[in-house]
Amino acid sequence: MASSFKFGAMGAMLALMAALPAQAQDSTNRVAVETAWSVFVDGTPRECWAVSAPSETVNTRDGRAVSVRRGDILLFATFRQGQGAAAEVSFTGGYPFAPDSTVEVVIGADTFQLITDGEWAWAASPEEDGRILASMRRGQNAVLTARSARGTQTQDTFSLFGITAATEEAQRRCAE
Repeated sequence: MASSFKFGAMGAMLALMAALPAQAQDSTNRVAVETAWSVFVDGTPRECWAVSAPSETVNTRDGRAVSVRRGDILLFATFRQGQGAAAEVSFTGGYPFAPDSTVEVVIGADTFQLITDGEWAWAASPEEDGRILASMRRGQNAVLTARSARGTQTQDTFSLFGITAATEEAQRRCAE
């Protein structure tokens, strides 16, 4: 897999957020809120991430809107202690992605592809992570389009209001 994503500390926080979305705001791991984005810190070595839920979600099958059950839908920018300023951009759509599919990310005039594995998607390289994060910091919204293993097309829109402050805070907290 192209990603170095670990399910340790972030997995535990994701489980907490899934079980108690409103109460997760009170978690001791949550260290900042920057409008649509929250910053969490956990683990040794530290993992620090900015995360947001979508402001809008549209699910379609055969061109028609459908109601589907999805788990947590979250967009992350993660920093790890000892890895400098590099962020990893990841996305979970709340369902298993179709095999060999990608997630399209559109931010303004920029388009990126994330590779998928199970319920997660990542950029193909650290350089691509950097390009995506730079575009997110310049943009207003990120629209992520994907296909589930059951054939449902999903389109999730994330507000990028506050992403710069949130990622700078996460990066600062994981600096050496």
